[in-house]
Amino acid sequence: MVRAIAYLMVILMASLSAEAAGKTAHNFTFTSIDGGPLPLSDFKGKAILVVNTASECGYTPQYKDLQALWQRYRDRGLVVVGVPSNDFGGQEPGTEAEIKRFCERQYAVDFPLTAKEHVTGQDAHPFYRWAAEVAGEAAGPRWNFHKYLVGPDGALAAWFPTKTSPTAAEVTAAVEDALP
Repeated sequence: MVRAIAYLMVILMASLSAEAAGKTAHNFTFTSIDGGPLPLSDFKGKAILVVNTASECGYTPQYKDLQALWQRYRDRGLVVVGVPSNDFGGQEPGTEAEIKRFCERQYAVDFPLTAKEHVTGQDAHPFYRWAAEVAGEAAGPRWNFHKYLVGPDGALAAWFPTKTSPTAAEVTAAVEDALP
């Protein structure tokens, strides 16, 4: 099974389009929830967990686990980046100020948050389009709280679907493997 997965990964990596080839997550910049630039290149040498979030979703309590993961690993080189998105079920209708206030008050979130972004389709933020090219469409967000793990070199290291808790064993194992 492990060999089959490794083989599929080799095939996947070999089939990268010319656009995705040579790029890393460090090539992309988000806008922070406060309006300034949030370049992922600021996190070179660190592992980055990029998660599309929503305030009115059944999975919104994952903010608590994201904060716990951030607190557990930030001193060892993990950065959690929350990307609010209204793409699924209209579950992130608020403004950036409302989203930030909600996250701070309800979950004591202090990891970086971006401005609201599209994470699917033609209007998806370039990071999400790149991740889909690298990992394949099947690895794209299907709902809120989809997780991409980026290694210290900017390469996509893993992805986890919505239902996988940020503190699940497979996530923490992947984070530990990706830490610098």
